[in-house]
Amino acid sequence: MGWTLFSVAAVFAFASLIFGGPGAVAQTSPLLPGAPGSFSQLVKKARPSVVNISTVMTVKGPLSHPFGFQGPSGEDPLRDFFDRFFGDRMPKGFKQRNLGSGFIIDEHGYILTNNHVVEKADEITVKLAGGASFSAKVTGRDPKTDLALIQIDTDKPLTPLPMGDSDELEVGDWVIAMGNPFGLDNTVTAGIVSAKYRHIGAGPYENFIQTDASINPGNSGGPLLNSAGEVIGINTAIFSRSGGSIGIGFAIPINMAKQILAQLKAGKVIRGWLGVMIQKITPELKAKLNLRDTKGALVADVTPGGPAEKAGIKRGDVIVSFNGTQIDEMKDLPYMVASTPVGATVPVEVVRKGRNLVFKAKIGELKEDEKGPQESSGTGQRFGMKVDEITPQLAKEFGLSQTTGLVIVEVDRNSPAGEAGLRPGDVVLEIDQAPVRDLADFLGKTGRYKRGDTVLFLIRRGNSTLYLTLTVSGSSNDN
Repeated sequence: MGWTLFSVAAVFAFASLIFGGPGAVAQTSPLLPGAPGSFSQLVKKARPSVVNISTVMTVKGPLSHPFGFQGPSGEDPLRDFFDRFFGDRMPKGFKQRNLGSGFIIDEHGYILTNNHVVEKADEITVKLAGGASFSAKVTGRDPKTDLALIQIDTDKPLTPLPMGDSDELEVGDWVIAMGNPFGLDNTVTAGIVSAKYRHIGAGPYENFIQTDASINPGNSGGPLLNSAGEVIGINTAIFSRSGGSIGIGFAIPINMAKQILAQLKAGKVIRGWLGVMIQKITPELKAKLNLRDTKGALVADVTPGGPAEKAGIKRGDVIVSFNGTQIDEMKDLPYMVASTPVGATVPVEVVRKGRNLVFKAKIGELKEDEKGPQESSGTGQRFGMKVDEITPQLAKEFGLSQTTGLVIVEVDRNSPAGEAGLRPGDVVLEIDQAPVRDLADFLGKTGRYKRGDTVLFLIRRGNSTLYLTLTVSGSSNDN
């Protein structure tokens, strides 16, 4: 790794200049009156509450041979060779070991960590700061927020970490990350809050705190503390090309954990459900739908019989407020709905064709997604795509549940359709908010557009529906 006494000494010398030695006072500056002289007292107080978590998971099934070749149809051409000469000596499974972190939240032995630290683990061992080890059991897991609660049984008194309020956190605030990166016990790193409300595509309810405090493999599940020693986040993910920290780390806000903590203790997390499919409002959609701005969530579909449909919400509505809270970004809505108690009736404000309407929706319980349960009159071609009426053969080919309607069968990547994001297998439901019944209807509607026009498509893709805008180039019969 290139460690040297000089480099270590230099780090400590620099730290003494910045943070001071024993008994150091805070830095004095009109801009930074609260800058700490040292984090040492905070760390000493928090250290007993931060734990190391090691897990063992049995990976079942025979291991592939070291070369891992595959034939054109997916078969392994060397499998027969290895089975013939090694037979039962080929391992049928192996033990996979992982390390992570966590922190004690109460005296009863409850420890909060990431779901991905303990998921599928056969054995979980918790090591306290003093060195004592305990077997742990999972009390509750929530993959959607990547949170898990585990528990150890000990007669010794445990020291829980106090929980802060992550909503009060400001960009630029000091934060301290604690954990066991690379298996190194009780490591501490400091930095600031780089951003809030980050969405990185890790899950449906993400709302991350971004920090430049180093978060490395093994830090997952450890606490992110404010300068008062309160937990304001759970270290979860990093952005890195090398596997190590490059100053872009993400933590789950502690307020998100506090909202589901009682349910994790009970072993099951129950979330609210509105019954809408939503999408982001692009500038093109804003112009086509005559909206004032791009704030809100566009309703691309409404679940039949769901809370939204019963309340009167329709496809094409833009949800701008939920239970009195404005929706600035589309991704804000799922977490708001999920955090609402099942059975609560809340106001939902929408914009429908320029009018603001308010509906009362009774929130249902979110269930796991379920999939719902074909002769052609010819093929139509427009805007660089081919569409066909759905047949049993096409339905099987594209995995469609519909037995009627139009499906896109080909798309030229460099065409207006390709640039709009349309794909083979998309089912065309509407054009400019008018239903498309059959091929003749499709050709009639699309034949009216001229060069430069913007066309609003509503399509079904898998179990989702979404709006896409297409800009016409060439003639109305553009191929």
